[in-house]
Amino acid sequence: MQRFKNILLFCDFESKQNQAVSRAVSLASQNQAKLTVMSVVKEVPSNMGMAITVISPDELFRMVIEGSQEKVDALVEDIRKQGVDVASVVLTGTPFIEIIRQVLRGKHDLVIMAAEGKGGIKQRLFGSTSMHLMRKCPCPVWVVKPAKRTKYKKIMAAVDVTNDFPDDNNRGSLNPLIMELASSLARMDDSELHVVQVWSVYGEGYMQVRGNMSDESLQELRRKNKHEYATRLDRLLSSVDMKGIISHRHMPRDMDIPKAIIKLEKKKAIDLLVMGTVCRTGLSGFIIGNTAEKVLSEVNCSVLTVKPEGFVTPVTLEDE
Repeated sequence: MQRFKNILLFCDFESKQNQAVSRAVSLASQNQAKLTVMSVVKEVPSNMGMAITVISPDELFRMVIEGSQEKVDALVEDIRKQGVDVASVVLTGTPFIEIIRQVLRGKHDLVIMAAEGKGGIKQRLFGSTSMHLMRKCPCPVWVVKPAKRTKYKKIMAAVDVTNDFPDDNNRGSLNPLIMELASSLARMDDSELHVVQVWSVYGEGYMQVRGNMSDESLQELRRKNKHEYATRLDRLLSSVDMKGIISHRHMPRDMDIPKAIIKLEKKKAIDLLVMGTVCRTGLSGFIIGNTAEKVLSEVNCSVLTVKPEGFVTPVTLEDE
């Protein structure tokens, strides 16, 4: 994890921040990295003026900003006592937009924040801000779920070694980064590392029903496809330093990629999912797009998302 030298910790103080703060401080300390603690105050809703009689909207806005600054300053002071080079920034506006602008201005290489939701049955762990960041932030985004233990017991890396689509360079740059981060964290926390590659045979239902393919022929086609995926996955894993890490490789066959990832995350009680975000869909549509949206709507663990090389955020500094 030595790659991160300029970390941005976003706090909204409405979520449980302890785990996210601990992760940010620990990582900054180990890397001798600079840490910036950030808070964003939303603008006063336009209809608030009609409801407030004791205090003006402007005065209320000022009080909220001051209160947020006090909380950030107190946190920064505590972090500074731990020997970390830390600064603070409090901005106003839409949180995800201001966070991305701060990333661009400050050239931050990682954003860490607490998950907004509680997760669990029928409850999303990730809220609007984290989802926007995982879609649009140019640097990796680590959304931390509150947990009783401070270290991760099980980490899962979701990779995509498919190489027969035109945007291969995206996955080519993502897979090594995903494995680098996942393996580094597994070594740091002494975690088990689970690597998952979902695979399938394109159009096998049509080949069997309409193409009259025999069961034996279909089984042989599946065997060949799985072998090809396994070979590519082995090639990826051989390029990663896995020394001292207890690792497990999973290759579920499923046309529904999100379903397979979610099922494995729940079955193995994963604490952190490391995955890439690529804006595309389709059978091999690796995250983000429909695959990521479905995965993130149901997983119940912390998530670290990374972008491919050359990703350009739609948020700019020109509209400030």
